[in-house]
Amino acid sequence: MSSFPQGLARGVDTVMDRTVAPGFTKIGLAVRRSLPGWPADPAPGALAGKTAAVTGATSGLGLATAEAFARLGADVRLVVRDVQKAAGVRSRLEAAVPGAAVSVDRCDVSDLTDVRRFARELELDRLDVLVHNAGAMPPERTESPQGHELTMALHVLGPVLMTELLAPRLAGHDARVLMVTSGGMYGQQLRADDPEYLEGDYAPATAYARSKRAQVELLPVLAERWSPAGIGVHATHPGWADTPGVVESLPTFHKLTGPLLRDAAGGADTTVWLAAVRPQPPSGELWHDRRARPTHLLRRTRTGEAERRELWDWVSDQAGLDEIAR
Repeated sequence: MSSFPQGLARGVDTVMDRTVAPGFTKIGLAVRRSLPGWPADPAPGALAGKTAAVTGATSGLGLATAEAFARLGADVRLVVRDVQKAAGVRSRLEAAVPGAAVSVDRCDVSDLTDVRRFARELELDRLDVLVHNAGAMPPERTESPQGHELTMALHVLGPVLMTELLAPRLAGHDARVLMVTSGGMYGQQLRADDPEYLEGDYAPATAYARSKRAQVELLPVLAERWSPAGIGVHATHPGWADTPGVVESLPTFHKLTGPLLRDAAGGADTTVWLAAVRPQPPSGELWHDRRARPTHLLRRTRTGEAERRELWDWVSDQAGLDEIAR
């Protein structure tokens, strides 16, 4: 493939990305890996001496990410709701990766009170990588303990608050914060006017995609906020991956696309790569298959700065960020 023109390779990659279906499948990843210009894999031991925390790490993308981090030498912290399930995962990881250092921390990321408790009790002076992977798609409108629509609490409010509280432990050493988002957000516009999904008929997939759209739209704000402390923030979307969440929440989609779905390791590839690559890429971008991607594919979803700031004001207020000592 060395004679394959670099410009043509870039064009093939872009066409697959803009037409969605080819690029999001396992075929898209395989084709991109074969093209010139594919970034090198992280070197063995790339995360040695570093600590990486992964939320929602007991299955799917989170588990694949945690295992990859362990294989790269990181001390891995599984941040989970179910510590009993996580204990079994920890044992399997330690068996699969001899010498791996894996620990379990309990936290319900959708519960802001529990996020505060987790950050307060976390026995850790330094954190190098924080992956916000925990996700859910409830079949009906569900509220968090604080009364927030669950997908926004779990995918936006909880991760932002957790990062703010852990900022002193992330600051000053090229730390990376990674938001695992979804390509489904491409079909939704930001609803800063209705972040709690109180208007109209509730649709699970729409709620999920709206919260993921919110993650991506906040990237410039978060980069501006955390960059002075030396903390980079990035979003990655896995394409279409075969995970327990997809099986449970989107059974018809899974049945129709099953043969084309990436495995969990393929879905987690770019998250792992971004955590380990040196130097750290510019903060505040959306990534897929090791390349920064546009945040909008449709004109109707484009977001103005006023809408983004309106959403940020809501997030800051609901998460109580002004109360956190900086």
